[in-house]
Amino acid sequence: MAVALGSALWFAAVCRAQGTNPNFVVGKEQQQEQDQQLKQKQLSQSPSDNAAPKVDPKEEAAYKAFFDASSQDADKRIQLGQDFIKQYPSSVYAEAVHAGVAHAYYTKQDWKNFYAEADKALALKPDDVDLLTMVGWVIPHTVVGNEPDAGEQLDKAETYEKRAMQVIPSLPKPANVTDDQFAALKAEKLVEAHSGLGLVYFRRQDQDNAVKELQQATQDNSNPDPTDFFVLGASLQNLGRYTEAADAYTHCSQIAGTLQDRCKQSADNAKKLAAQKK
Repeated sequence: MAVALGSALWFAAVCRAQGTNPNFVVGKEQQQEQDQQLKQKQLSQSPSDNAAPKVDPKEEAAYKAFFDASSQDADKRIQLGQDFIKQYPSSVYAEAVHAGVAHAYYTKQDWKNFYAEADKALALKPDDVDLLTMVGWVIPHTVVGNEPDAGEQLDKAETYEKRAMQVIPSLPKPANVTDDQFAALKAEKLVEAHSGLGLVYFRRQDQDNAVKELQQATQDNSNPDPTDFFVLGASLQNLGRYTEAADAYTHCSQIAGTLQDRCKQSADNAKKLAAQKK
């Protein structure tokens, strides 16, 4: 019998590496990561780094207020961001603000506005790897199969993840990070892209490509997403590769979270199917 993600699991692991449901609370580490991404945008888009005219001190102060707003207060950050864009629509910081507002909507699990702000940011900077990987990862985790535009959304996610994979190797290294840190950051983004793309393929019932992508997402990953292991196990099981499926499920069962018990049960079932196949 083919394995599929049940409706309760369609939204699993919206928070990467936690395997939670849509009602998750964004953790402190993730909030810090989002703030760091905003900081990187601020540094990379600073007018002092290029030939752009000096920014009005009031504009600088408004951006600083937006950036300094607590990531735990998503509503405040959203309001500050909207106010900034309304007052400074052509600002050098506009893309970073739209991206920051998108992150805030992500925290609120407000997907409609998350996608809208991400689209605005990507219109200004099409190769924003953080947003390409993030949007491409969120879509297959949240899209519902019976939605009329589900196929179109999955196509969009595939395009974004593949574009990110093309851009990541040629990203310029920021001056404030070491070579090792930069290599680790790029590797993390590639993992996220492979993870999102793997789930896109699984949604399409393209088990072979799902396996290839999710193996790359989980291999040599010190902080794997349990959902990646679960879906990898399901794809392998659908292909009749029961022993490998049991191994993937077992890895999932060793990560604390809401999938832990289900993965243990799935591992036991896959082992039984492997024994029957012999």
